[in-house]
Amino acid sequence: MIGIFDSGSGGLSVLREIIKLLPQERYVYYSDNANCPYGEKSVEFIQDRARKITDLLLSKGARIIVVACNTATAAAIAMLREEYPVKFIGMEPAVKPAALSSRTGIIGVLATAGTLKASKYLNTRGMFEEGTKIAEHVG
Repeated sequence: MIGIFDSGSGGLSVLREIIKLLPQERYVYYSDNANCPYGEKSVEFIQDRARKITDLLLSKGARIIVVACNTATAAAIAMLREEYPVKFIGMEPAVKPAALSSRTGIIGVLATAGTLKASKYLNTRGMFEEGTKIAEHVG
């Protein structure tokens, strides 16, 4: 079984794509709507939620967990990988494909404040800043 979680329902688009690739698999999806959005929450809060959700998904039989939330990936995936014996798949900032396919050299990034401050995003952005204008917007 594959466990998937997001701070809200946006991860359902990730679930749909996974189902296309692995239709025979079983899934459990957790939407943390009560705490959505994660963007303005502290790293500690997000990590605590990620642990609790991971524990729940594991109790339901998840063998692998997809963190379908950019903010949770940025704040918690390294910690989850250290603390739990299952594989975690996280969201990657889409700066690379956007920069490589841009015809104008200008790309836009719409993300939560937490994602835009996270080292995972900042490192990816840094690899593509030269020659690409990156317009960021918190949303």
